[in-house]
Amino acid sequence: MARVAGVDIPNKHLSIALTYIYGIGRTLAMKICEEAKLDPNKMANDLTQDEIGLIREVIEKNYKIEGRLRSEIGLNLKRLIDIGCYRGQRHRKGLPVRGQRTRTNSRTRKGKKKTVANKKK
Repeated sequence: MARVAGVDIPNKHLSIALTYIYGIGRTLAMKICEEAKLDPNKMANDLTQDEIGLIREVIEKNYKIEGRLRSEIGLNLKRLIDIGCYRGQRHRKGLPVRGQRTRTNSRTRKGKKKTVANKKK
């Protein structure tokens, strides 16, 4: 198994195998293959050490992935929360951030339903 950016790449087509790295999707994987001048349909186990080194070099030089990307996203969220903007408040409360309705649905963000007892007459 090849190892790129601290992640074991599975034996799949190169364009698919690169998506196992956090921050690399299908489009970016195809772009990386193009920059490294490699066939995206080549199996990951068939890569030579030189080709793996070429992929590593392209990724390190041009893209933020794994730990650096995670920390940057975390810092962005922390900044929003600290300045107290609307999006930051929604993150702090654990509610949907992008304008979705919350009267019904949004259980993923809000968590398990908390039943409130009604008043007896």
